[in-house]
Amino acid sequence: MLLPQHRFAYRHLTLATALAGSFLPAAYAQTGADASNALPTVTITAQQAATKLETPAIETPQSVSTITREAMENRGVSTVQRATDYTPGVYSNQVGASNRFDYLVLRGFSDGSLSNTFLDGLKVMGDANSHSSMRIDPWFLESIEVVRGPASVLYGRASPGGVVALNSKRPEFEQGGELRLRAGNNHQRSAAFDLTGPIGEQQRVAFRLTGIASAADTQFGPTEEQRYAIAPRLTWDMTDATSLTVEAYLQDEPEGGYHSGVPYEGAVVPRNGRKISNNFFDGEEDYDAYERTQRMFGYTLEHRFNEQMTGRQMLRYLNSDVVLNQPYGFGWTSPTSNELNRYYSGSNESLHAWTIDNQLEARLSDGFMEHTLLFGVDYQQRENEVAWPSGAFEPINAFEPVYGTGPVAFYDPIRERHEIEQTGVYLQDQIALDNWRFTLGGRYDWVSIDNTDLDTDASSSLSDTQFSGRAGVVYLFDNGVAPYLSYSTAFTPTSFVDARGDLLSPMEGEQWETGVKYQPSGSASQYSAALFHISQKNVATKEQPSDPYRAVGEIESQGLELEAQTQLTETFSLQAGYSFTDITYAKSDDGNQGNNAIYSPRHQVQVWGHYEANSGWLSGVDAGVGVRHYADIAADRANTETVPDYTLVDATIGYDWSHVGINGVETRLNVNNVLDKEYVASCNSLDYCYFGAERGITASVHYRF
Repeated sequence: MLLPQHRFAYRHLTLATALAGSFLPAAYAQTGADASNALPTVTITAQQAATKLETPAIETPQSVSTITREAMENRGVSTVQRATDYTPGVYSNQVGASNRFDYLVLRGFSDGSLSNTFLDGLKVMGDANSHSSMRIDPWFLESIEVVRGPASVLYGRASPGGVVALNSKRPEFEQGGELRLRAGNNHQRSAAFDLTGPIGEQQRVAFRLTGIASAADTQFGPTEEQRYAIAPRLTWDMTDATSLTVEAYLQDEPEGGYHSGVPYEGAVVPRNGRKISNNFFDGEEDYDAYERTQRMFGYTLEHRFNEQMTGRQMLRYLNSDVVLNQPYGFGWTSPTSNELNRYYSGSNESLHAWTIDNQLEARLSDGFMEHTLLFGVDYQQRENEVAWPSGAFEPINAFEPVYGTGPVAFYDPIRERHEIEQTGVYLQDQIALDNWRFTLGGRYDWVSIDNTDLDTDASSSLSDTQFSGRAGVVYLFDNGVAPYLSYSTAFTPTSFVDARGDLLSPMEGEQWETGVKYQPSGSASQYSAALFHISQKNVATKEQPSDPYRAVGEIESQGLELEAQTQLTETFSLQAGYSFTDITYAKSDDGNQGNNAIYSPRHQVQVWGHYEANSGWLSGVDAGVGVRHYADIAADRANTETVPDYTLVDATIGYDWSHVGINGVETRLNVNNVLDKEYVASCNSLDYCYFGAERGITASVHYRF
């Protein structure tokens, strides 16, 4: 008989074994984790984000990459952006060295972090029409899954480029903990802890308490970053068939770093024979501020009715407050001047959001086929009240800045309320027939959006319904090769309004993807290749900057992605990826039809090699080196200029002190941008380009017990 603390763990292990064993030929019953380096609780046997169920990676008819806890620790990442640096199909340098938001460009679609990010299966409900974008510190995550391509069939409104699923550390029924201290250049310093274990003699309840305090200067003048976060969680095995996890995530960021850009002329090419420093600060210390506080509370309830049927309910409430004050430069004051015009943007925002997802999973067999059915009903609601003051400051010399001037003018704030509600019903069937795997799904959504001017009570409203679907097929050859083909759709509501003040119809996307995955028998290595074509219509466009928007634009993205994660020898592993992304404005009223989209490298290459000595005098040492290359990035929508190609080198070296008798202690040194390359990461326009991060050095000490 199983002890209480092992019952749910056993059930999930049994499920994973069934998926990897009985549904697969013997060649596929392997873990996808690095066999020599993986932590005991980390495996890539199954992925959840693409299907909302534990599904073997090789059975998923879509491109999915998993970033493990160990990979994040080895590379010393401090943001979700940096965690995805070595993931193909993802561009993580959209705003260069800024760490204020987790901007991720998926297959060329730059929807910020708001349409893309999910935490433990529920959308992180920010507001794309504001500064209220939520962030989760990677210290609180067990893994990250990147699903490339549309996922609206399960999640509703989402970018056609894909979704990023963040998976939290969960309570465990074995006592354990970790302490981490980290320090580095730019006065980086942080202290973090992670504690877990059972509560009580019956061991029906387990807890996890995770926290971090971190701070750093930035490369831009006086701006700083500060974060304090804590996440308590409790799991209660109420019965042998019922489990409840309650959780909270509380985060305060009194300093939100830097988020601004400079003109192409001066950043990429000289202006009057001079270049702008990549440390240039265009604001004013006495006025510049970004403060964000976010609070999340929720629960996950799961009940197994019998061996075939399981029900789940996940609920989360989110509250966020944001205060922004930012003087910023935009455009030269004259054709020959060295001074930038400076404006002021402010914001005071309060956001409240609810998300809930109800699921019923059934595993059925008719003697001919195996069915894994998922039926769900979810609901999302968000309300954000904003006040946006504006103004102007004295110009500033971009090459010889002098600070201390005040505002020239302040204007009354625009005050608005943004509301969105979405209710969705979805059904998915995963079918196993001999070596064939079929995935079929459909979803129907009811969406309403309301934007209200709080001073005049004028409002814009949109009520719409949307069907999303997916169909995919995989064939599992006995030698580990699995070709696949899939079709899926996406929809993304927009906050833009037309000439009458009406909200535009949601953008709609569809994707065809085909590829092949390969997992050699008896190996932890995984390889994949994918070809895709995505089209998105109803994209907001306008002929002139002063013109109203119209939903007549269309974007097309097509390309190739290659990924390999392989254990070449017992001590050396390699992760490599290549992305070719051709994304264009296929239809546009602003004169840019046929041009390449901004924020998207046409070519992207990432390689990370990691060595871990397990014998001899180097025993306990591990070291890694990574190279990232980005090429052919359009600097503006008219494609008059491009961002120069750039290559970055990252490195790490660590030592496990248990090899000299000091158990549980590990030290690590990480260096990003080893060569301290000065570069422009990307541009929003020729007036607004973003400097990339300078060399970053961090040293950390871990104590695990």
